[in-house]
Amino acid sequence: MSNPEFSFVILTYNEEQHLPRLLDSIRVLEADTYILDSYSEDNTIAICHDYHTTVAQARFRNHPTQWHHALSTFQITTPWVICLDADQIVTRELIALLLDFRNRDHLDIDGIYFNRKNYFKGRWIRHGGYYPKYLLKMFRHDKGWSDLTENMDHRFQVHGKTRIWKTGHIIEENLKENSISFWVDKHNRYSTLLAEEEVQRIKDRFKQSIKPSLFGSPNEQNAWFKKLWWSLPRYLRPLLYFMYRIILQRGILDGKTGIIYHFLQAFWFRLLVDIKIDEHLKKQDPSKSAITFLLNFLMLFAFFYLTNIFYIGITTPDGLYIEWMDQHLNYIAHWRNASIHTTASVLRLFGYIVEVSEQGVSVKYHSGFKLIYSCLGYGIMSCFAAFVIAFPKPARSKICFLIIGLSLIQLINLLRLTLIAIYYRTCLLPFKTDHHDLYNYLIYTVIIFITYLWIKFPGLKKHLTKESFPKVPQNSK
Repeated sequence: MSNPEFSFVILTYNEEQHLPRLLDSIRVLEADTYILDSYSEDNTIAICHDYHTTVAQARFRNHPTQWHHALSTFQITTPWVICLDADQIVTRELIALLLDFRNRDHLDIDGIYFNRKNYFKGRWIRHGGYYPKYLLKMFRHDKGWSDLTENMDHRFQVHGKTRIWKTGHIIEENLKENSISFWVDKHNRYSTLLAEEEVQRIKDRFKQSIKPSLFGSPNEQNAWFKKLWWSLPRYLRPLLYFMYRIILQRGILDGKTGIIYHFLQAFWFRLLVDIKIDEHLKKQDPSKSAITFLLNFLMLFAFFYLTNIFYIGITTPDGLYIEWMDQHLNYIAHWRNASIHTTASVLRLFGYIVEVSEQGVSVKYHSGFKLIYSCLGYGIMSCFAAFVIAFPKPARSKICFLIIGLSLIQLINLLRLTLIAIYYRTCLLPFKTDHHDLYNYLIYTVIIFITYLWIKFPGLKKHLTKESFPKVPQNSK
Protein backbone atom coordinates (compact mmCIF):
# COMPACT_ATOMS: atom_id res chain seq x y z
CA MET A 1 0.00 0.00 0.00
CA SER A 2 1.32 3.41 -0.96
CA ASN A 3 1.99 6.10 1.60
CA PRO A 4 -1.34 7.98 2.04
CA GLU A 5 0.30 11.15 3.41
CA PHE A 6 2.60 12.39 0.65
CA SER A 7 4.07 11.73 -2.78
CA PHE A 8 7.37 12.63 -4.42
CA VAL A 9 7.86 14.63 -7.61
CA ILE A 10 11.29 14.64 -9.31
CA LEU A 11 12.70 16.36 -12.40
CA THR A 12 15.26 14.54 -14.54
CA TYR A 13 17.46 14.97 -17.57
CA ASN A 14 20.22 12.41 -18.14
CA GLU A 15 20.29 11.46 -14.47
CA GLU A 16 21.34 7.80 -14.61
CA GLN A 17 24.23 8.71 -12.31
CA HIS A 18 22.05 10.31 -9.62
CA LEU A 19 18.53 8.89 -9.83
CA PRO A 20 19.16 5.43 -8.29
CA ARG A 21 20.89 7.11 -5.34
CA LEU A 22 17.85 9.32 -4.70
CA LEU A 23 15.23 6.59 -5.23
CA ASP A 24 17.10 4.22 -2.92
CA SER A 25 17.15 6.88 -0.20
CA ILE A 26 13.33 7.26 -0.24
CA ARG A 27 12.36 3.63 -0.94
CA VAL A 28 11.55 2.93 2.73
CA LEU A 29 8.83 5.62 2.69
CA GLU A 30 6.78 3.62 0.14
CA ALA A 31 5.44 6.83 -1.40
CA ASP A 32 4.15 7.28 -4.94
CA THR A 33 6.88 8.86 -7.07
CA TYR A 34 6.26 10.97 -10.16
CA ILE A 35 9.09 11.88 -12.53
CA LEU A 36 8.94 14.56 -15.21
CA ASP A 37 11.78 13.93 -17.64
CA SER A 38 13.20 16.36 -20.22
CA TYR A 39 13.71 13.67 -22.88
CA SER A 40 16.81 12.07 -21.41
CA GLU A 41 19.26 10.42 -23.78
CA ASP A 42 20.76 7.97 -21.28
CA ASN A 43 19.21 5.20 -19.12
CA THR A 44 17.12 7.53 -16.97
CA ILE A 45 13.75 6.30 -18.27
CA ALA A 46 14.73 2.64 -17.83
CA ILE A 47 15.72 3.38 -14.22
CA CYS A 48 12.36 5.06 -13.65
CA HIS A 49 10.55 1.93 -14.81
CA ASP A 50 12.80 -0.33 -12.72
CA TYR A 51 11.74 1.59 -9.61
CA HIS A 52 8.06 1.56 -10.64
CA THR A 53 7.67 5.32 -10.83
CA THR A 54 5.12 7.27 -12.88
CA VAL A 55 6.88 9.02 -15.78
CA ALA A 56 5.96 11.85 -18.13
CA GLN A 57 8.11 13.89 -20.49
CA ALA A 58 8.20 17.55 -21.46
CA ARG A 59 10.68 19.83 -23.21
CA PHE A 60 12.74 21.87 -20.79
CA ARG A 61 12.52 25.67 -20.81
CA ASN A 62 13.57 26.56 -17.28
CA HIS A 63 13.18 25.08 -13.81
CA PRO A 64 10.16 27.11 -12.60
CA THR A 65 8.07 26.29 -15.68
CA GLN A 66 9.15 22.64 -15.56
CA TRP A 67 8.05 22.37 -11.94
CA HIS A 68 4.78 24.11 -12.76
CA HIS A 69 4.20 21.60 -15.54
CA ALA A 70 4.96 18.69 -13.21
CA LEU A 71 2.59 19.87 -10.47
CA SER A 72 -0.14 20.49 -13.06
CA THR A 73 0.29 17.27 -15.05
CA PHE A 74 0.43 14.42 -12.55
CA GLN A 75 -2.76 13.22 -10.88
CA ILE A 76 -1.45 13.35 -7.32
CA THR A 77 -3.90 11.93 -4.77
CA THR A 78 -2.02 12.56 -1.49
CA PRO A 79 -2.56 15.80 0.46
CA TRP A 80 1.16 16.59 0.55
CA VAL A 81 3.87 16.54 -2.10
CA ILE A 82 7.68 16.58 -1.79
CA CYS A 83 9.61 18.05 -4.73
CA LEU A 84 13.23 16.99 -5.12
CA ASP A 85 16.00 17.42 -7.67
CA ALA A 86 17.59 14.28 -9.05
CA ASP A 87 21.01 15.09 -7.57
CA GLN A 88 19.62 15.22 -4.03
CA ILE A 89 19.23 12.44 -1.48
CA VAL A 90 17.20 12.23 1.71
CA THR A 91 19.15 11.65 4.92
CA ARG A 92 18.21 9.26 7.72
CA GLU A 93 17.19 12.19 9.97
CA LEU A 94 14.71 13.38 7.38
CA ILE A 95 13.51 9.84 6.71
CA ALA A 96 12.71 9.49 10.43
CA LEU A 97 10.66 12.70 10.38
CA LEU A 98 8.78 11.62 7.26
CA LEU A 99 8.02 8.13 8.65
CA ASP A 100 6.26 9.82 11.57
CA PHE A 101 4.51 12.40 9.41
CA ARG A 102 0.70 12.46 9.55
CA ASN A 103 -1.43 15.05 7.82
CA ARG A 104 -3.76 15.31 10.83
CA ASP A 105 -0.84 16.54 12.94
CA HIS A 106 -0.05 19.44 10.57
CA LEU A 107 -3.41 20.92 9.71
CA ASP A 108 -2.24 24.37 10.80
CA ILE A 109 0.48 24.68 8.13
CA ASP A 110 0.77 24.52 4.33
CA GLY A 111 4.49 23.94 3.89
CA ILE A 112 7.66 22.54 5.47
CA TYR A 113 11.24 23.69 4.90
CA PHE A 114 14.01 21.10 4.70
CA ASN A 115 17.61 21.93 5.61
CA ARG A 116 20.04 21.42 2.71
CA LYS A 117 23.70 20.42 2.77
CA ASN A 118 25.43 21.35 -0.49
CA TYR A 119 28.53 19.47 -1.71
CA PHE A 120 31.04 20.51 -4.37
CA LYS A 121 33.72 18.11 -5.57
CA GLY A 122 33.11 15.92 -2.54
CA ARG A 123 33.36 18.72 0.05
CA TRP A 124 30.49 20.02 2.16
CA ILE A 125 30.18 23.77 1.64
CA ARG A 126 29.44 24.59 5.24
CA HIS A 127 30.22 28.32 5.27
CA GLY A 128 29.72 31.31 3.00
CA GLY A 129 26.02 31.48 3.88
CA TYR A 130 25.38 27.99 2.51
CA TYR A 131 24.46 26.33 5.78
CA PRO A 132 21.94 26.24 7.24
CA LYS A 133 19.96 26.62 4.01
CA TYR A 134 16.22 26.11 4.28
CA LEU A 135 14.27 25.16 1.16
CA LEU A 136 10.50 24.82 0.89
CA LYS A 137 10.38 21.27 -0.46
CA MET A 138 7.21 19.84 1.10
CA PHE A 139 3.78 21.46 0.83
CA ARG A 140 0.10 20.78 0.42
CA HIS A 141 -0.52 19.84 -3.19
CA ASP A 142 -3.53 22.17 -3.48
CA LYS A 143 -1.80 25.09 -1.70
CA GLY A 144 1.72 25.24 -3.17
CA TRP A 145 2.99 26.42 -6.54
CA SER A 146 6.18 27.00 -8.50
CA ASP A 147 7.25 30.66 -8.57
CA LEU A 148 7.18 31.66 -12.25
CA THR A 149 8.63 35.13 -11.64
CA GLU A 150 12.14 33.72 -11.86
CA ASN A 151 13.91 31.94 -14.71
CA MET A 152 16.54 29.87 -12.96
CA ASP A 153 16.57 30.13 -9.18
CA HIS A 154 13.38 28.16 -8.73
CA ARG A 155 11.43 27.96 -5.49
CA PHE A 156 8.02 26.88 -4.28
CA GLN A 157 5.56 29.17 -2.52
CA VAL A 158 2.56 28.78 -0.24
CA HIS A 159 0.21 31.41 1.18
CA GLY A 160 -0.27 29.75 4.54
CA LYS A 161 1.98 29.14 7.52
CA THR A 162 5.12 27.05 7.27
CA ARG A 163 7.42 25.07 9.52
CA ILE A 164 11.18 24.47 9.43
CA TRP A 165 12.72 21.07 10.03
CA LYS A 166 16.24 22.08 11.02
CA THR A 167 17.43 18.49 11.45
CA GLY A 168 15.64 17.23 8.36
CA HIS A 169 18.50 17.35 5.89
CA ILE A 170 18.65 16.75 2.19
CA ILE A 171 22.07 16.26 0.62
CA GLU A 172 22.69 17.95 -2.73
CA GLU A 173 25.75 16.77 -4.65
CA ASN A 174 25.91 16.88 -8.43
CA LEU A 175 28.58 14.32 -9.33
CA LYS A 176 28.77 15.69 -12.88
CA GLU A 177 30.24 18.86 -11.42
CA ASN A 178 33.38 16.97 -10.45
CA SER A 179 34.30 18.00 -14.00
CA ILE A 180 34.81 21.76 -13.87
CA SER A 181 34.00 21.96 -17.58
CA PHE A 182 30.48 20.70 -16.86
CA TRP A 183 30.07 23.26 -14.06
CA VAL A 184 31.25 26.14 -16.26
CA ASP A 185 29.08 25.13 -19.22
CA LYS A 186 26.00 24.75 -17.02
CA HIS A 187 26.44 28.08 -15.29
CA ASN A 188 27.12 29.81 -18.59
CA ARG A 189 23.65 28.69 -19.67
CA TYR A 190 22.18 29.68 -16.31
CA SER A 191 23.76 33.14 -16.57
CA THR A 192 21.81 33.68 -19.78
CA LEU A 193 18.54 32.84 -18.03
CA LEU A 194 19.32 35.12 -15.10
CA ALA A 195 20.34 37.96 -17.39
CA GLU A 196 17.11 37.65 -19.35
CA GLU A 197 15.15 37.68 -16.12
CA GLU A 198 16.86 40.76 -14.74
CA VAL A 199 16.41 42.66 -17.99
CA GLN A 200 12.70 41.96 -17.66
CA ARG A 201 12.79 43.24 -14.08
CA ILE A 202 14.53 46.43 -15.21
CA LYS A 203 11.66 46.94 -17.64
CA ASP A 204 9.22 46.29 -14.78
CA ARG A 205 7.80 43.18 -16.43
CA PHE A 206 8.70 40.83 -13.57
CA LYS A 207 7.39 41.31 -10.03
CA GLN A 208 8.24 39.29 -6.95
CA SER A 209 5.37 37.02 -5.97
CA ILE A 210 6.15 37.21 -2.25
CA LYS A 211 6.60 40.17 0.07
CA PRO A 212 10.29 40.60 0.96
CA SER A 213 11.06 40.54 4.67
CA LEU A 214 14.44 40.30 6.38
CA PHE A 215 12.81 38.76 9.47
CA GLY A 216 10.18 36.61 7.75
CA SER A 217 10.21 33.04 6.47
CA PRO A 218 13.25 31.71 4.57
CA ASN A 219 11.50 32.50 1.28
CA GLU A 220 10.68 36.04 2.44
CA GLN A 221 14.26 36.56 3.60
CA ASN A 222 15.53 35.32 0.26
CA ALA A 223 13.17 37.73 -1.53
CA TRP A 224 14.54 40.59 0.60
CA PHE A 225 18.15 39.79 -0.31
CA LYS A 226 17.22 39.46 -3.98
CA LYS A 227 15.55 42.88 -3.90
CA LEU A 228 18.73 44.31 -2.38
CA TRP A 229 20.84 42.54 -5.01
CA TRP A 230 18.82 44.00 -7.89
CA SER A 231 19.33 47.51 -6.48
CA LEU A 232 23.16 47.21 -6.30
CA PRO A 233 25.37 48.51 -9.14
CA ARG A 234 26.27 45.89 -11.69
CA TYR A 235 29.91 44.73 -11.76
CA LEU A 236 30.40 45.97 -8.21
CA ARG A 237 27.91 43.57 -6.63
CA PRO A 238 29.75 40.33 -7.60
CA LEU A 239 32.85 41.63 -5.82
CA LEU A 240 30.86 42.69 -2.76
CA TYR A 241 29.04 39.34 -2.68
CA PHE A 242 32.26 37.34 -2.95
CA MET A 243 33.88 39.29 -0.13
CA TYR A 244 30.71 38.94 1.95
CA ARG A 245 30.76 35.16 1.56
CA ILE A 246 34.50 34.73 2.03
CA ILE A 247 34.99 37.11 4.97
CA LEU A 248 31.71 37.90 6.75
CA GLN A 249 30.22 34.46 6.16
CA ARG A 250 33.61 32.77 6.78
CA GLY A 251 33.71 31.02 3.42
CA ILE A 252 37.48 30.90 3.73
CA LEU A 253 37.00 28.15 6.31
CA ASP A 254 35.71 25.85 3.57
CA GLY A 255 39.30 25.28 2.43
CA LYS A 256 40.73 25.29 -1.06
CA THR A 257 37.80 23.53 -2.72
CA GLY A 258 35.30 25.73 -0.91
CA ILE A 259 37.11 28.96 -1.81
CA ILE A 260 37.15 27.88 -5.47
CA TYR A 261 33.41 27.24 -5.27
CA HIS A 262 32.66 30.60 -3.63
CA PHE A 263 34.77 32.40 -6.23
CA LEU A 264 33.07 30.66 -9.14
CA GLN A 265 29.53 30.86 -7.81
CA ALA A 266 29.61 34.26 -6.10
CA PHE A 267 31.95 36.21 -8.40
CA TRP A 268 32.56 34.60 -11.79
CA PHE A 269 28.97 33.48 -12.36
CA ARG A 270 27.46 36.78 -11.14
CA LEU A 271 29.92 38.82 -13.18
CA LEU A 272 28.95 36.86 -16.28
CA VAL A 273 25.30 37.68 -15.62
CA ASP A 274 26.08 41.40 -15.34
CA ILE A 275 28.06 41.36 -18.59
CA LYS A 276 25.18 39.69 -20.43
CA ILE A 277 22.68 42.15 -18.97
CA ASP A 278 24.70 45.06 -20.30
CA GLU A 279 25.13 43.42 -23.69
CA HIS A 280 21.37 43.08 -23.99
CA LEU A 281 20.55 46.58 -22.73
CA LYS A 282 23.13 48.26 -24.95
CA LYS A 283 21.75 46.47 -27.99
CA GLN A 284 18.24 47.66 -27.21
CA ASP A 285 19.13 51.23 -26.21
CA PRO A 286 22.55 52.32 -27.57
CA SER A 287 22.05 55.93 -26.41
CA LYS A 288 22.58 54.88 -22.81
CA SER A 289 25.71 52.81 -23.42
CA ALA A 290 28.27 55.62 -22.98
CA ILE A 291 26.83 56.80 -19.66
CA THR A 292 26.46 53.24 -18.37
CA PHE A 293 30.03 52.42 -19.38
CA LEU A 294 31.40 55.53 -17.67
CA LEU A 295 29.52 54.90 -14.42
CA ASN A 296 30.51 51.24 -14.34
CA PHE A 297 34.13 52.10 -15.08
CA LEU A 298 34.33 54.70 -12.30
CA MET A 299 32.66 52.43 -9.74
CA LEU A 300 34.87 49.47 -10.62
CA PHE A 301 38.05 51.54 -10.59
CA ALA A 302 37.18 53.02 -7.20
CA PHE A 303 36.38 49.59 -5.81
CA PHE A 304 39.56 47.90 -7.14
CA TYR A 305 41.82 50.74 -6.08
CA LEU A 306 40.29 51.30 -2.64
CA THR A 307 40.22 47.54 -1.98
CA ASN A 308 44.01 47.44 -2.44
CA ILE A 309 44.45 50.47 -0.19
CA PHE A 310 42.18 48.92 2.43
CA TYR A 311 44.02 45.61 2.26
CA ILE A 312 47.36 47.33 2.71
CA GLY A 313 45.90 49.08 5.75
CA ILE A 314 44.66 45.92 7.49
CA THR A 315 47.83 43.92 6.76
CA THR A 316 50.34 46.58 7.86
CA PRO A 317 51.16 46.70 11.63
CA ASP A 318 49.76 50.19 12.02
CA GLY A 319 46.20 51.46 12.17
CA LEU A 320 43.51 48.84 11.42
CA TYR A 321 45.83 45.86 11.61
CA ILE A 322 44.38 42.33 11.41
CA GLU A 323 47.12 39.83 12.17
CA TRP A 324 45.27 36.79 10.80
CA MET A 325 44.71 38.49 7.43
CA ASP A 326 48.37 39.52 7.35
CA GLN A 327 49.57 35.98 7.99
CA HIS A 328 47.15 34.05 5.78
CA LEU A 329 45.62 36.32 3.13
CA ASN A 330 48.16 39.06 2.48
CA TYR A 331 48.13 38.97 -1.30
CA ILE A 332 49.85 42.37 -1.43
CA ALA A 333 52.91 40.97 0.39
CA HIS A 334 52.92 37.87 -1.85
CA TRP A 335 52.69 40.14 -4.89
CA ARG A 336 55.68 42.19 -3.71
CA ASN A 337 57.71 39.06 -2.85
CA ALA A 338 57.00 37.60 -6.28
CA SER A 339 58.16 40.83 -7.95
CA ILE A 340 61.34 40.93 -5.87
CA HIS A 341 62.30 37.28 -6.39
CA THR A 342 61.45 37.35 -10.11
CA THR A 343 63.65 40.42 -10.58
CA ALA A 344 66.46 38.75 -8.64
CA SER A 345 66.19 35.65 -10.83
CA VAL A 346 66.45 37.74 -13.99
CA LEU A 347 69.51 39.59 -12.66
CA ARG A 348 71.23 36.33 -11.67
CA LEU A 349 70.49 34.99 -15.14
CA PHE A 350 72.63 37.81 -16.53
CA GLY A 351 75.45 37.14 -14.08
CA TYR A 352 74.80 39.78 -11.41
CA ILE A 353 75.48 39.01 -7.75
CA VAL A 354 72.20 39.62 -5.94
CA GLU A 355 71.04 39.54 -2.33
CA VAL A 356 67.31 39.43 -1.60
CA SER A 357 65.53 40.91 1.42
CA GLU A 358 61.84 41.26 2.31
CA GLN A 359 61.81 44.81 0.94
CA GLY A 360 63.94 44.57 -2.18
CA VAL A 361 67.24 43.48 -3.70
CA SER A 362 70.84 44.66 -3.55
CA VAL A 363 73.20 44.12 -6.47
CA LYS A 364 76.94 44.02 -5.93
CA TYR A 365 78.65 47.09 -7.47
CA HIS A 366 75.20 48.46 -8.46
CA SER A 367 72.29 50.32 -6.88
CA GLY A 368 69.60 47.72 -6.15
CA PHE A 369 66.18 48.91 -4.90
CA LYS A 370 63.58 48.78 -2.14
CA LEU A 371 60.12 47.96 -3.41
CA ILE A 372 57.28 49.74 -1.61
CA TYR A 373 53.65 48.79 -2.17
CA SER A 374 52.84 51.87 -4.24
CA CYS A 375 55.39 50.73 -6.85
CA LEU A 376 53.55 47.47 -7.55
CA GLY A 377 51.32 49.08 -10.15
CA TYR A 378 47.97 48.35 -8.53
CA GLY A 379 46.72 51.80 -9.56
CA ILE A 380 47.18 51.31 -13.30
CA MET A 381 46.06 47.68 -13.00
CA SER A 382 42.87 48.77 -11.23
CA CYS A 383 42.20 51.33 -13.96
CA PHE A 384 42.89 48.84 -16.73
CA ALA A 385 40.76 46.06 -15.20
CA ALA A 386 37.85 48.45 -14.58
CA PHE A 387 37.95 49.68 -18.18
CA VAL A 388 38.03 46.20 -19.71
CA ILE A 389 35.24 44.79 -17.52
CA ALA A 390 32.99 47.82 -18.10
CA PHE A 391 33.55 47.94 -21.86
CA PRO A 392 30.79 46.32 -24.01
CA LYS A 393 32.56 43.28 -25.42
CA PRO A 394 31.96 39.53 -25.10
CA ALA A 395 33.03 37.90 -21.84
CA ARG A 396 35.62 35.66 -23.52
CA SER A 397 37.26 38.65 -25.20
CA LYS A 398 37.38 40.52 -21.89
CA ILE A 399 38.93 37.63 -20.01
CA CYS A 400 41.62 37.08 -22.65
CA PHE A 401 42.46 40.79 -22.88
CA LEU A 402 42.54 41.12 -19.08
CA ILE A 403 45.08 38.32 -18.82
CA ILE A 404 47.20 39.78 -21.63
CA GLY A 405 47.05 43.36 -20.35
CA LEU A 406 47.69 42.62 -16.67
CA SER A 407 50.56 40.30 -17.60
CA LEU A 408 52.05 42.98 -19.84
CA ILE A 409 51.88 45.55 -17.03
CA GLN A 410 53.73 43.18 -14.74
CA LEU A 411 56.37 42.44 -17.40
CA ILE A 412 57.02 46.15 -17.95
CA ASN A 413 57.25 46.68 -14.20
CA LEU A 414 59.71 43.78 -14.01
CA LEU A 415 61.81 45.44 -16.72
CA ARG A 416 61.75 48.70 -14.77
CA LEU A 417 62.82 47.01 -11.52
CA THR A 418 65.62 45.15 -13.30
CA LEU A 419 66.98 48.35 -14.84
CA ILE A 420 66.70 50.27 -11.56
CA ALA A 421 68.64 47.53 -9.76
CA ILE A 422 71.68 48.01 -12.00
CA TYR A 423 71.36 51.68 -12.92
CA TYR A 424 69.48 54.34 -10.97
CA ARG A 425 69.52 58.11 -11.23
CA THR A 426 67.05 60.41 -9.50
CA CYS A 427 66.86 62.66 -12.55
CA LEU A 428 67.49 62.07 -16.24
CA LEU A 429 68.57 65.27 -17.99
CA PRO A 430 67.51 67.18 -20.02
CA PHE A 431 63.88 66.12 -19.45
CA LYS A 432 63.91 66.34 -15.62
CA THR A 433 62.18 62.97 -15.54
CA ASP A 434 62.83 60.13 -13.08
CA HIS A 435 62.14 56.43 -13.49
CA HIS A 436 58.62 56.64 -12.02
CA ASP A 437 57.55 59.09 -14.71
CA LEU A 438 59.26 57.10 -17.46
CA TYR A 439 57.51 53.94 -16.29
CA ASN A 440 54.15 55.70 -16.26
CA TYR A 441 54.66 57.16 -19.73
CA LEU A 442 55.70 53.78 -21.11
CA ILE A 443 52.91 51.79 -19.52
CA TYR A 444 50.24 54.32 -20.50
CA THR A 445 51.48 54.32 -24.08
CA VAL A 446 51.50 50.53 -24.32
CA ILE A 447 48.11 50.09 -22.62
CA ILE A 448 46.46 52.79 -24.73
CA PHE A 449 47.88 51.24 -27.89
CA ILE A 450 46.81 47.65 -27.20
CA THR A 451 43.43 48.84 -25.88
CA TYR A 452 42.87 50.76 -29.11
CA LEU A 453 43.62 47.59 -31.09
CA TRP A 454 41.28 45.59 -28.85
CA ILE A 455 38.42 48.07 -29.22
CA LYS A 456 38.85 48.22 -33.01
CA PHE A 457 39.17 44.44 -33.32
CA PRO A 458 36.74 43.18 -36.02
CA GLY A 459 35.15 40.75 -33.56
CA LEU A 460 33.35 43.66 -31.87
CA LYS A 461 31.22 44.43 -34.90
CA LYS A 462 30.40 40.76 -35.30
CA HIS A 463 29.50 40.55 -31.62
CA LEU A 464 27.12 43.50 -31.74
CA THR A 465 25.15 41.96 -34.58
CA LYS A 466 24.56 38.70 -32.72
CA GLU A 467 21.58 37.83 -30.62
CA SER A 468 22.35 38.86 -27.06
CA PHE A 469 20.84 35.71 -25.66
CA PRO A 470 21.47 32.51 -27.60
CA LYS A 471 18.99 29.72 -27.39
CA VAL A 472 19.48 27.75 -24.19
CA PRO A 473 19.59 23.98 -24.74
CA GLN A 474 17.34 21.82 -22.61
CA ASN A 475 18.84 20.92 -19.29
CA SER A 476 17.37 19.91 -15.99
CA LYS A 477 20.17 19.99 -13.46
